[in-house]
Amino acid sequence: MSTASGTVTVSYSRGDAVATILIDRESKLNALTLELLRDLENACTEVENSRARVVVVRTAGTRVFCVGADITHFADLEAVAMWSEWIATGHRSFDRLAKLKQPTVAIVDGLALGGGLELALACDMRVLGSTAKVGLPEAGLGTVPGWGGTGRLVDLIGRSRALEMMLTRRQLSAEESLAWGVANRTAAPEELETALDDLLDDLLKSAPLASQLIKQIVDSGIAGGTTSTLEAIAGGFVSTSSDLREGISAFREKRTPTFTGA
Repeated sequence: MSTASGTVTVSYSRGDAVATILIDRESKLNALTLELLRDLENACTEVENSRARVVVVRTAGTRVFCVGADITHFADLEAVAMWSEWIATGHRSFDRLAKLKQPTVAIVDGLALGGGLELALACDMRVLGSTAKVGLPEAGLGTVPGWGGTGRLVDLIGRSRALEMMLTRRQLSAEESLAWGVANRTAAPEELETALDDLLDDLLKSAPLASQLIKQIVDSGIAGGTTSTLEAIAGGFVSTSSDLREGISAFREKRTPTFTGA
């Protein structure tokens, strides 16, 4: 699937048992646009209806997994558009990924920030390269995580650590990610594909229907609807704030923002 701002493609391997969704906008550090989010949703529909037993999510290049939302695409949105289109599309796309019947694995090589980490969190498991770093730095821009990060990160690592990451804009190394529970496995960059293959070997040894039912049972006990709603409201609210305008200006001018709390 091709768009003017990048591509999302689906390929199959291991006798169609493994589907790989590739997001390619390498020239823009794989920053996400509405078009890419919609194409991701369509890709999820394709792989769910395929013979694939496991789904791998990856992005183009090795330096950056994904820097998150493309700021130039949302910086000038009004509150209603931010709430009803930008945040809603991200929620719908990432929820579609999270609710796939097949187990999903994100392979993260490089930076995964903001919506990039939220993309990885929407997968069931994450394999990180040893040089990878992950974080939700939105508060430093004057906004909030908007695509499920507040709920999924808390579910994964607990409230206290999730708050520390979000409120201090802390970026976890691959080693810290493994210790905190963000990563399932880590490997040196040159061994990342081998680590992924080893995990796929293990996953494919389990009965497909049993794996899908286990995933559904586990997911039924995780609460995410409330936080998604609150993220949408909060994102729309801060879209009109002086702090967000200051954060965006500082980002563009490569300076430290001065926030006023307004």
